[in-house]
Amino acid sequence: MEAREGKERFLKQRQVLIFFVLLGTAQAGSAPRRYSVAEEMESGSFVANLLKDLGLEVDELAARGARVVSKGKKMRLHLDRQTGDLLLNEQLDREELCGPTEPCLLPFQVLLENPLQFFQAELRIRDINDHPPVFLDKEIILKIPESITPGTAFLIECAQDLDVGSNSIQSYTVTPNSHFHLKLQNSSEGLISPQLVLDKALDREEQSEITLTLTALDGGKPPQSGTALVHIEVLDINDNAPEFARLLYEVQILENSPIGSQVAMVSARDLDIGAYGEISYVFSQASEDIRKTFRINAKSGELLLTQELDFESIQTYTLNIQAIDGGGLSGSCVVLVHVIDLNDNPPELTMSTLINEIPENLQETVIAVFSVSDPDSGDNGRMVCSIQDHLPFLLKPSVENFYSIVTNTALDREMTSEYNITITVTDMGTPRLKTQHNITLLVSDVNDNAPAFTQPSYSLLLRENNSPALHIGSVSATDRDAGANAQITYSLLPPRDPRLPLASLVAINADTGQLFALRALDFEALRAFEFGVGATDRGAPALSSQALVRVQVLDANDNAPSVLYPPHNGSAPCTELVPRAAEPGYLVSKVVAVDADSGQNAWLSFQLLRATEPGLFGVWAHNGEVRTARPLGERDAARHRLVVLVRDHGEPALSASVTLHVLLVDGFSQPYLPLPEAAAEQARADPLTVYLVVALAAVSSLFLFSVLALVAVRLCRRSRAAWAGGCSVPEGHLPGHLVDVSGTGTLSQSYQYEVCLMGGSGTSEFKFLKPILPNFLAPGEERANEANPSFRNSSEFS
Repeated sequence: MEAREGKERFLKQRQVLIFFVLLGTAQAGSAPRRYSVAEEMESGSFVANLLKDLGLEVDELAARGARVVSKGKKMRLHLDRQTGDLLLNEQLDREELCGPTEPCLLPFQVLLENPLQFFQAELRIRDINDHPPVFLDKEIILKIPESITPGTAFLIECAQDLDVGSNSIQSYTVTPNSHFHLKLQNSSEGLISPQLVLDKALDREEQSEITLTLTALDGGKPPQSGTALVHIEVLDINDNAPEFARLLYEVQILENSPIGSQVAMVSARDLDIGAYGEISYVFSQASEDIRKTFRINAKSGELLLTQELDFESIQTYTLNIQAIDGGGLSGSCVVLVHVIDLNDNPPELTMSTLINEIPENLQETVIAVFSVSDPDSGDNGRMVCSIQDHLPFLLKPSVENFYSIVTNTALDREMTSEYNITITVTDMGTPRLKTQHNITLLVSDVNDNAPAFTQPSYSLLLRENNSPALHIGSVSATDRDAGANAQITYSLLPPRDPRLPLASLVAINADTGQLFALRALDFEALRAFEFGVGATDRGAPALSSQALVRVQVLDANDNAPSVLYPPHNGSAPCTELVPRAAEPGYLVSKVVAVDADSGQNAWLSFQLLRATEPGLFGVWAHNGEVRTARPLGERDAARHRLVVLVRDHGEPALSASVTLHVLLVDGFSQPYLPLPEAAAEQARADPLTVYLVVALAAVSSLFLFSVLALVAVRLCRRSRAAWAGGCSVPEGHLPGHLVDVSGTGTLSQSYQYEVCLMGGSGTSEFKFLKPILPNFLAPGEERANEANPSFRNSSEFS
């Protein structure tokens, strides 16, 4: 018998074990069926028939061992195996089971043991209007100064109703009066808050107290209500309300903190004195849970714990605290109490200020301000914050887990233009949790680098006779900055030598730095010149640098040799005398020539081009010396004409020639005989010379005659005036006498001279003045003068 009972007990234990093993799998695989019942129904009340939902017949329920199971020890439902009806085992109170949570659901399972099978289901408990609204304070006291202006609203304590939905509080009413009306305000949480709005200014001398009845109505059918008395005390003037040091307090407290622990300390002050400056702290709009959990010291503002905290129930408490002075004015603050759990939350980083771009060269600049927090507590909530070590930044801690990232040294964009900063926050819990936050910082450019030329000086070569606007070279500068700070403008600097016309010689492209020659240069006039160029960026302020440019003008063979000796522009040729007794190599003469060019273009060579008697004379190619090539004989002609060619070594070569006249004499005492060629040239020049001499003599004679005549007339007039008895001024105006001298000869223009006769004490003299104006002749007159080469003399008197 005992063995049989042990076997049955073993089978039941195995069935229960199998049930709980398969329970989790079935819960994940099927959707629960939902049933509903109103709260406060009597025990044994019918909920639903499960035969259809289970897909069974009545006789199968008992055979398969159907029953209802649920979590917890209480079995609130019962399954009738004979009918399949689901019945209540006890009276259900929705407020006790679910509180303010809506909808209120009780999960349960229907178990079929043979074979094993179960069904998920939920029982929703519908709310009924079984609780009236209740004011926690049956008497609400408002102290209102008489100076309050109409339109001011006063918040009144809300009523509490354990019902939910339409059965909760829907409206408030107040006793009709002439001073106040009721204003309802809906909060974000769906609560209705009553406010008393002042319609008419209060007068403490007329009525010092007002009592109103505040009624809260819910939406049930029939509705239920709750009342509270609002006692209004009219106070005298109080012009300063209490002010909290902070409007928001955030505190953290461990869930296992002992009762009586200090949660926070709020502080407010009132600038008034006496009763108006005495502050008392009270809860405002506090729910029943807050009143049970916390207590505030009315004098000190210390918030104390009166009940153990449960993190799984409530994680955060929001406490509205009012500071009321003796005059009835109040201020409010909010205290957020965070209940701390174990180390199951990583640290959190909140960025308050972040600068994504910073100019370079700034020192100790704050680029980020952030705070770190951890919902945990103790070592679990202690955090260590760090950044990379190789970065030029410092992590500075501040108050209340605030940190700032500050530049450790001036940043240089030209070295590094972007930084990636990783902020790592690690808590000290077990296991350690960490959070990382990445910041990308761009370094913006500052105009801290002046343009730098690629070389301090430039040497440019330019061949003379260049074409205008010829590109002769370029200067180049670079700037390590960026943007407008790196945009370079080139310019010419004023030359050191003010006589150098730099503006007419070269020009520079302001954008590219290309240099251009503005006009053709002449090596013989300007062989080299220097000037400065400047490179200026477009930053603010602009930075600049300078470089020296030297332009070397290269010579071109554009000048033919010029013979200095023998002169070739004289009226008579130069004749060299050579004794017949001269030995070979005797120096006859030396041709001296120069070339305005330089270098190879100025290297001259001499060559005997023609000679009266070839082989008698020779010319040294390098120095131009003309020497005898052999001994002179009696048969050699007395007169010789040598043509010497002077050639430079340019490309192409240029040349000039000169003629030497050589006279062979037996001794240097022999009279000089002019050469036939010289005599012929002199004969050709004689008529012109004769004409010139004759013209000059005629002009001089006529001029002298005119002057003498004027002097004579002057003296004659002065003698007649003296004979008449005194010195008098000549009658009438004596104009200046103009002598017009014109001719061809050596005078190229006609001039008029004014002759003024000067009178003095017993003397007469004349004075020549400067030419007045040239006498420009008409074309016909010029042709007449050309036809008649004689001089034209004229004197005019008025």
